Amino acid sequence: MRHQPDPRPTLGLAALLAFLSMVSPFALDTFFPSFPAIAQEFSLSALQLQQTLTAYLVPYGLTMLLHGPLSDAYGRRRVVLVGVSLFALASLACAFAPSFGWLLAFRALQGATAGAGMVVSRAIVRDLYSGHEAQRLMSLMTMLFGFAPAIAPVIGGWVHVAFGWRAVFVFLVLLGATIAFVAWWRLPETHPPERRFAFQFRSLITISWRIVSHREFLLLALSTALHFASVVAYIGAAPAIVLEQWRLTETQFAMLFVPVIGGFVAGAFTSGRMAGRVGARTQTRIGFTVSAVGGLLSTLVLGLFTSVPILVQQLLIFTAAYGVQIVSPIITLRLLDLYPDTRGAVSSVQAFVSIMVAAFTMGVVVPALHGSLLLLAAGSLVGALAGWSLWRMANAAPAR
Repeated sequence: MRHQPDPRPTLGLAALLAFLSMVSPFALDTFFPSFPAIAQEFSLSALQLQQTLTAYLVPYGLTMLLHGPLSDAYGRRRVVLVGVSLFALASLACAFAPSFGWLLAFRALQGATAGAGMVVSRAIVRDLYSGHEAQRLMSLMTMLFGFAPAIAPVIGGWVHVAFGWRAVFVFLVLLGATIAFVAWWRLPETHPPERRFAFQFRSLITISWRIVSHREFLLLALSTALHFASVVAYIGAAPAIVLEQWRLTETQFAMLFVPVIGGFVAGAFTSGRMAGRVGARTQTRIGFTVSAVGGLLSTLVLGLFTSVPILVQQLLIFTAAYGVQIVSPIITLRLLDLYPDTRGAVSSVQAFVSIMVAAFTMGVVVPALHGSLLLLAAGSLVGALAGWSLWRMANAAPAR
């Protein structure tokens, strides 16, 4: 199936690409309400339980380096269909895991396949559009995609309460199978054979190293990864925040995820409205400023007052997330434009950098900070400021 570029992005295409990207956040967030039940069944400590996230994210990040180059060599559509189908099978294995060790192994398989849709969808955007249209489509995708992390733990909570934690993974099987079918039915091929090249592992290593060693790429990739990690810390600590700090129930994870995702969606909408009206550098400064202000206010409020209403905390988390998505589409498009002939590989390397930072945040930083909302707020502020500093460094000197 071949596709000719349309003059303007359509809602249908944006929805399809957003659904492809939703596989990963559903795999990551849906079983958060089941943390206590999984810990009880397998007699796990908090640190051991947190490794169900790390076991997913590390192979997720590593295989990000493969999805894009494979789509450059074999076409976008084929890689998406295979990846999402394998994800459904890995989810089925998780549902029947006989021990915690097997659960970690099957979570790793989930991670290794879940990123295909996210990586390839970004390359599809750049295959079809450029300039302001690409930014608008990327922002629209982000808005639609943003609902997934918000509703995933809510659905997971209700499924867990009704049927138990294993049923949550059965839900992921159904989700993966449905998305695979819709992609088979409606996803166009945007990378025709005449633009492809043979896949070689040595070439993959060479191209990936050439991309990641590019000074501007590395600085911008780390910038957006750390900026995103400033909010990822709250997501990774969701069970501790919702169940322990806020003392809510397994069906109330929306209290945390709605402000996080609401901020992402609102920021993406704002970014799309700014496209063509506000300069890229000005928009990026605005986004980083908003995130830094949100992190600073959270740190001050939690440090000065012993009891802070949940609503106030939600508004400050919303602010931090809002700033992240004002910046994200601009940096992502800039990274894709650094190597226009291998956009799949660029998308893969960027995702790899982002996921490795997220894996470190969830596996190392969050277990150290999740017992204190003040420390989480301070960590969020540090992530936003570090991302801002790296962006300034990338724009201060020419790329190598």
